[in-house]
Amino acid sequence: MEQRFFYCPKCGSGLFYKQYGERQRLTCESCAYIFYENPVVGVAAVVFDRSGRILLGRRRSSYPGLWCIPCGYVEYDEDVYEAVVREFKEETNLDIKITGILAVHSNFHNPESHTVGIWFGADITGGELKAQSDLDRVGFFDPGGAPPLAFPTDERVIRGLIKNP
Repeated sequence: MEQRFFYCPKCGSGLFYKQYGERQRLTCESCAYIFYENPVVGVAAVVFDRSGRILLGRRRSSYPGLWCIPCGYVEYDEDVYEAVVREFKEETNLDIKITGILAVHSNFHNPESHTVGIWFGADITGGELKAQSDLDRVGFFDPGGAPPLAFPTDERVIRGLIKNP
């Protein structure tokens, strides 16, 4: 395992790998703090129009030009339900009401950041559709004919929705 972090966030001393059962974990050589490299939590909202088309956004920042289900990260002090409503508004200018959880998956596509994603079903309650923030375009697409997607797990979620509408 390649070490990515070298200093303890508690006392500033060096970190080294120490065996804990079957796992190696970064541990502070001075204060014995265990530095857990935990995944980041992401959230996405799946919205359909009256014709059964799914709302997707084209990415401007990471993975530019590829499409995704509107998504973002949960802030440290934020509830996942609040985060998905906020992120969806930031990217699409639409207000939503959560209708349920559609899927939860680990994302391993980016070697820099392991994430766990939660895909929520949602209904639009207000706002005017407009790409903003990390997206430069938004639009509704037939789930079976989506444009090239940025994230393999979005493909997996969409395939699951096609099989189980």
